[in-house]
Amino acid sequence: MGALKTWADFGIDIPSGRSGEIDLTCPKCSPQRKKKNARCLSVNVEKGVFSCAHCGFSGGLLEGAHQNEPAWRKPIYRKPSAFKPKEDGGVFEWLQTRGVSEAIAKRNGVTAARVYMPQVEEEVTAMAFPYHRNGELVNVKYRDRQKNFRMEAGAERILYGFDDIDDERCVIVEGEIDKLSIEMAGITSCVSVPDGAPTPNTKDYASKFVFLDNDWERLERVKQWVIAVDNDPPGLRLEEELTRRLGIENCLRVTWSSDCKDANDVLRSFGPAVLAECIANAQPYPIKGVITVGDISREIDRLYAEGVKPGCSTGWKSLDEYYTVRLGEMTVITGVPNSGKSNWLDALLVNLAHQHEWRFAIFSPENQPIQNHISRLMEHHSRMPFRDGPTPRMDFARMTLEKEWLAAHVQFMLPEDESDWSVEWILKTAAILVRRTGINALVIDPWNEIEQQRPKGMTETDYVSSCLRKIRQFGRRTKTHIFIVAHPQKMYRDKSGEYPVPTLYDISGSAHWRNKADNGIVVFRDINEPDKPGVEIHVQKIRFREIGKVGGVELKYDKVTGGYYDWIRPKSLPSQANRETDEEKPAWWNQ
Repeated sequence: MGALKTWADFGIDIPSGRSGEIDLTCPKCSPQRKKKNARCLSVNVEKGVFSCAHCGFSGGLLEGAHQNEPAWRKPIYRKPSAFKPKEDGGVFEWLQTRGVSEAIAKRNGVTAARVYMPQVEEEVTAMAFPYHRNGELVNVKYRDRQKNFRMEAGAERILYGFDDIDDERCVIVEGEIDKLSIEMAGITSCVSVPDGAPTPNTKDYASKFVFLDNDWERLERVKQWVIAVDNDPPGLRLEEELTRRLGIENCLRVTWSSDCKDANDVLRSFGPAVLAECIANAQPYPIKGVITVGDISREIDRLYAEGVKPGCSTGWKSLDEYYTVRLGEMTVITGVPNSGKSNWLDALLVNLAHQHEWRFAIFSPENQPIQNHISRLMEHHSRMPFRDGPTPRMDFARMTLEKEWLAAHVQFMLPEDESDWSVEWILKTAAILVRRTGINALVIDPWNEIEQQRPKGMTETDYVSSCLRKIRQFGRRTKTHIFIVAHPQKMYRDKSGEYPVPTLYDISGSAHWRNKADNGIVVFRDINEPDKPGVEIHVQKIRFREIGKVGGVELKYDKVTGGYYDWIRPKSLPSQANRETDEEKPAWWNQ
């Protein structure tokens, strides 16, 4: 253990008599900034720790200082050293066995290199595929004869063949050799994704698509993308994500000849002319409103092979029996005021992010200031209080980790002009976030904060129906789950002074809240007994049986962190809590 340092060792000047948490200027970055007096360094005097929100200068009196990369800042990539080719080592001869000529390989800068390959823990001769942007070397991928791969450590991931992109049309494939194969067919405007396709069981694959965000201004100029990835489960997953990000309306789909899996298979089996024909015959994805069996043939095959899948776990085993969360669906959540519906939704989002690596865009004007909302999300994830109280709160180091974790999973949508708080703005912005950062879900909380732009002469019922239709179509098209929190109309207490459990039909504005929703949930707690630990989750609508069923459970609420837990012995809901017609009563009505 090192010797205890002083604040002066780090250039930090603690004002006399100050204690607790204080904000100061940073000795590392403040002198070089335009706002030299900005207090960006947070210091906890008692705990002896500090962290700069601007430059990442962090540490403590005991462990010393270190440099973190702030989550809001784009990473700094290492530039590879000048590429030094060596004797070809049989590279061109091997590529010729794959149908790729030496001329095409050399045009793309392919050569041999001696590199350390971590998979075999030794230096080997490998093919080197240089990645360029505007003529500048950005990265290099190495591949040996045993199909081991590596890229330059710390270098940026971009598309292979980036400088070949044509604004009118560009083919996108899964690997560098497929890119060379497409060029053998006479098509130069072709790129390969840098990291191949995600495996079917991969939860967090957003990092594989960072190349889209880094070069989005260039990529969005391409009018038409031809998706020509491998015909296997990972390739299908890659295709799904690419069309979601690039916009399915901008994409064409290639069908490979016979039993071929990819472009290189076609090239070797049938030659460049047939490969060129496959690309030329690429078809649009299903026309909006017109779907043939041929349009979704591969999806049918996949459904047959994998079966109908349930949604993702909510993180509460007792609730999963009734409700799971699936991409492309819409869940409407309601409850009487102060029932905790927004807080429960926050807990659900954190569970989905923690267990399944989902990413979210949140439009929540009621949850301001945003830093307070973030602190509550931190509490849900850490299961520790953010603020001082009877229970020890998270320390500064843990808070910093939680901040980094949230930065990777959550983005907030809140335009300064309230006239922009419209369905159109929300969906337009969410579409950008789908393409650039791959969000999996969009949260609108609450509905009544949206700027209502109802045309003159249109009833509120018709307006709500139109808006929900647009939102649901967006979710299905982009495979994004939509969560909407909507308040019920004014509820009245019964003779005992209690509020009845509302239904989806009680939501203010329209019965379409129930009709249009794929899933409907009511969060309910007895406001007359604020210390009661139980919160009821009523699942009042499930459109698809593989997702769950009508019913519900009671979760245990932790007042300290705002979190929810399964009871040791799960509690089914009492029968007093449903006001729908006999035909619509849930399964637990007579339990």
